[in-house]
Amino acid sequence: MESLKLSCIIVDDEPMALNLVESYVAKTPFLDLKKKCSSAIEALDFINSETVDLLFLDIQMPDLSGIEFSKMLPKGTRVIFTTAFDQYALEGFKVEALDYLLKPFDYAEFLTAANKARTWFDLVHLKNTESEAVVAGSVSEKKEFLFVKSEYKQLRIKLADVLYFEGLKDYIKIWLKDNPKAILTIMSLKSLEEELPKSDFMRVHRSFIVSLKNVEVVERSQIIINNQRITISEQYKPKFLEYINQNSLNN
Repeated sequence: MESLKLSCIIVDDEPMALNLVESYVAKTPFLDLKKKCSSAIEALDFINSETVDLLFLDIQMPDLSGIEFSKMLPKGTRVIFTTAFDQYALEGFKVEALDYLLKPFDYAEFLTAANKARTWFDLVHLKNTESEAVVAGSVSEKKEFLFVKSEYKQLRIKLADVLYFEGLKDYIKIWLKDNPKAILTIMSLKSLEEELPKSDFMRVHRSFIVSLKNVEVVERSQIIINNQRITISEQYKPKFLEYINQNSLNN
């Protein structure tokens, strides 16, 4: 089986470290560098709109540490930590990092870690391919609620009550029926999107996921939900229009 090409980003607040890892990625044929980021906040904003397989992630950074950031990633995104501090190794493995590179590291060490990632993704791809063949046509149980952390509490959110989700860089606003105030939680819109039933929710903008059952009006390139106008961006318009056409009486 031919190995997959892995999309990756580098996150480090030290320019020299960014450039060094970039040079290592450029030497590695199965890695595809999508972006260099000098902070976790910048990386989170990118991951909200793009699918990324692998992060080369520094741990000790201002505002949001690599450990904290790793807990916000989509399920399919994996991490190789890069840090000058070996005391973080245990924490790194607690969040299921694929590997842990202690600075300064050379290309041979980098390549060993990258190969671990390649092996992991190859096995996942093979497992998913086999599973799809076995369960083709089967119907999985639909998720009805999510627990989200907000103001030091875990809140149970019924998906049937959600009007739409609004992404604000490292936060998400959850707008519910009969609730004029949004619930605020730290999460990426990309990771949330993977948790939602695709038959009920659709991303229509880099900052919005809407409940399809609560779409009241579609007017030109805007959706109206509970008197809120949400623009359908060009990137997501074809998929949304396909949904409208499939459920229209005017075909």
